[in-house]
Amino acid sequence: MRYDVIIVGAGPCGIFTAYELVKQNKDTKIIMFEKGRDIESRECPKRITNKCANCKPCNITTGFSGAGAFSDGKLSLSPDVGGRIQEFVGRTNAEALIKYVDGIYLEYGADKKVYGTDSQVIEEIKRKATVANLMLVESPIRHLGTEEAKKIYKRLQDFLTGSNVEIKFKTPVKDLIIEDGKVVGVIAEDGKNYFGKNMVICVGREGASWLSKIIEKYQIPCENNRVDIGVRVETPNHIWKGITEHLYESKFIYYTRTFDDKVRTFCMNPGGYVAVEHYDNLAVVNGHSYKNIKSDNTNFALLVSKHFTDPFKDSIKYGKYIAELANMLSGGKVLVQRYGDFIRGRRSNEERIRRNSVVPTLQDAVAGDLSLVLPYRIMLDIKEMIEALDYVVQGVASFDTLLYGVEVKFYSNEVKVKQNFECTTVQNLYFGGDGAGITRGLMQASVNGVLIARDIAKRL
Repeated sequence: MRYDVIIVGAGPCGIFTAYELVKQNKDTKIIMFEKGRDIESRECPKRITNKCANCKPCNITTGFSGAGAFSDGKLSLSPDVGGRIQEFVGRTNAEALIKYVDGIYLEYGADKKVYGTDSQVIEEIKRKATVANLMLVESPIRHLGTEEAKKIYKRLQDFLTGSNVEIKFKTPVKDLIIEDGKVVGVIAEDGKNYFGKNMVICVGREGASWLSKIIEKYQIPCENNRVDIGVRVETPNHIWKGITEHLYESKFIYYTRTFDDKVRTFCMNPGGYVAVEHYDNLAVVNGHSYKNIKSDNTNFALLVSKHFTDPFKDSIKYGKYIAELANMLSGGKVLVQRYGDFIRGRRSNEERIRRNSVVPTLQDAVAGDLSLVLPYRIMLDIKEMIEALDYVVQGVASFDTLLYGVEVKFYSNEVKVKQNFECTTVQNLYFGGDGAGITRGLMQASVNGVLIARDIAKRL
């Protein structure tokens, strides 16, 4: 029950913390706790039955490799995308670390193809975007694909277990054990206490609520973080082909005319499928893309970033409230609305969805009215963003474009950490990954794990 390192969360940050620790010293005694299942057991029944089985915990959002790797598995190869790592180590070091981690993914089976390197195409897209007051964020991307990502992370899981890393699946951590200003262990749901010299908390977005409670209980300094609220948009593949075949995923940022709010595209899935995920028993929408199985549609998220100031401090609660409204109207499912109905202020019904030229890939989505869920400000932000995108990609603002709601990205409060990612008030306690507000994607979460491991290795 005594370890050199305790890792809470087996997403990319936790995986690469353990991986790098083993590489630094194969005798390091490591235990990982994961709320979800091992990679082999992570199967979503809905992908076969088209009906959500309400797995507890949700196999899409929890388990070895985390939520992002199980959805579509995109590696952003620029330090400008997916987190704040370069704030801690500088741009040059961030680029070198991304190259190092990318090499590991290639070693374990990632596709060698990289999108977003054709400068001539990128310049033309940027020109159109500028006219529409959009900003294109350039980032080379390596696409793993849902089914191929599972194989890659299975090999990583086998490496860790073969290196005597103990992984306890379906075993959430209830609480920390802190003595004299130092973290010394955890209390797990199996009723046992586990002790360690160092601890890494990297629970991802799914663990944001749990992490917020830990932060509050132990008065760990943090800053109010944002919540991203919006919709998932589904359009025909052919209108995006000129962009997706070169960039795969286009990241556009727009500041709206009316409110000057930031809206961004996120998680684009060419030939992908709209999917439902469950966070704390709430159904929210997301998107998946496979390497070898393709639909006729492209989906992506439009997210409005909301930052809160005093006196309000609970961004997660606000996001959950919006999701609860959507679930209330849909009977615990995801709402879908035609863009033509959205801008007319009328509810979509089953008949209009049935004759729509864009056929929903989320077959059990409930036709409804997003105006009964989203605040007016967010609705107007989304409308203005779609109008801007339509200049760059004609057809996005088609009446038959589908909007699914809601999509919510939960972040815990941004934990204040030292340059080595150690907590400022509790010794030997490290924070990393998306849940702590440090990263927002697979690559930078993986890099974060490498950095934490290298710092811990110096102490052992």
